[in-house]
Amino acid sequence: METPRLSWGHVNLNVRDLERSIAFYEALGFSEFLPGIAYLGISRSGPPAAIPDACAEALGLAPGTRARGCILGLPAGFPMLDLTAYEGIEPVAAASAGAPGWERICLASRDLDGDVARLVDAGVPFLTEPAGDPSGLARIAVCTDPDGHRIELIEIAFERWPRAALAAE
Repeated sequence: METPRLSWGHVNLNVRDLERSIAFYEALGFSEFLPGIAYLGISRSGPPAAIPDACAEALGLAPGTRARGCILGLPAGFPMLDLTAYEGIEPVAAASAGAPGWERICLASRDLDGDVARLVDAGVPFLTEPAGDPSGLARIAVCTDPDGHRIELIEIAFERWPRAALAAE
């Protein structure tokens, strides 16, 4: 069997309040890439719109499900972040740390301490302070978005990584 030739598309987060979540992710450096999700027939503006039945079925949603949404991006490009607020559907919290299931997204930082300080000043709640592993390969901190999705910020010290590990990349 031939291996599929896939590349990153997007990560989708279901949120309670679209505008609140957009403001949160803008504080992390995201900006609006598209004001809607065209193949779902939904947009950021106006009232929730019905998702086409074929798309709703493919996503495991009931026919007639209504939503609003948009696509955000970071300056580096893909993957994009699709935010979707479904009418009458509560988002489910992420899995507990170490449990199977959706855990967190990870964003790279070049200045973890500075980024964490800026985000704390903006009111972003952090679950952990910046911490590194004993080998000094990376430092991480974890915060949450308004719906409790965990976001890992990581600062990687590539110069300390073994050459064999980097060659495998």
